[in-house]
Amino acid sequence: MKVIFLQDVRGVGRRNETKDVSDGYARNFLLPNRLAEPATPAALRHLEEMKAAHDAADTALMKELAEAKKGIEGVILEFPLKADKSGAPFSSVNKDTILKALRDHKLVTTERVGIELKYPIKEFGDHVVPVDLKKGVAAELKIRVVKAE
Repeated sequence: MKVIFLQDVRGVGRRNETKDVSDGYARNFLLPNRLAEPATPAALRHLEEMKAAHDAADTALMKELAEAKKGIEGVILEFPLKADKSGAPFSSVNKDTILKALRDHKLVTTERVGIELKYPIKEFGDHVVPVDLKKGVAAELKIRVVKAE
């Protein structure tokens, strides 16, 4: 029997995959547990429509990520920090501070992006911070830590 998997079944098939399985396995396990549905012509058409919609959404997301990458790489964010008499900063710039600045400048929306920062930045000057957007798109954000007046 030919079925369309609705969920991943280990060792048998993955979600949205069409595969031939034995009739008894389909009738007694896959169909009652809603792990698969029979591959009727209507179900196959519906599956193709879902794949086309997913591909269109993926293309739109990649375009949006490319624009976000261009915006991130085209700006230098400034972070003023107070310093003591010897010139050492009192605080630091961490992932949350950078993410908040990105959202304030409308460079990213509400989604969470991966900011790869091992340690908080505690030095004045220019720094490059890798920012990992979704789907393997990465950008390099330039930040400048300056003394607050």
